[in-house]
Amino acid sequence: MQKYPMTVEGEKALRDELQQLKTVERPRVIQDIADAREHGDLKENAEYHAAREQQGFIEGRIQDIEGKLSNAQVIDIKSIPHSGKVLFGTTVSIINVDTDEEVEYRIVGDDEADIKNNRISVSSPIARALIGKSEGDTVVVNIPSGTVEYEIDEVKHV
Repeated sequence: MQKYPMTVEGEKALRDELQQLKTVERPRVIQDIADAREHGDLKENAEYHAAREQQGFIEGRIQDIEGKLSNAQVIDIKSIPHSGKVLFGTTVSIINVDTDEEVEYRIVGDDEADIKNNRISVSSPIARALIGKSEGDTVVVNIPSGTVEYEIDEVKHV
């Protein structure tokens, strides 16, 4: 069984969502179905069908989260000694060699990726190019329009 890397924060977010789905959303939709049933003919009852559809989404998401958590390999980057190497969970400051533009990314699991908050998936092309490299190294990243060269300025365990 393949393990999927996940940060401590990512695991907590999934556990919180699972708790919300099981203790709030699931009971609410069960009540909605019960209320809709009281309105009579179920064939033409839009509220009933909408509640059943919502129930399907909730149950599917619960199964999805439980599956991810059971296969998660939670990595606490703060507990790993700083070596200057880019690892899963590190925050990496890189400089575009051509433009001198600096950007900082945190390498996270697929479900945690959020480019607006500079959190990139470990399976993204840029993360794959960075993993295993060290501060001061130069990496070439293949992008749709060609290649971009970056210098790794700093690696942080935060």
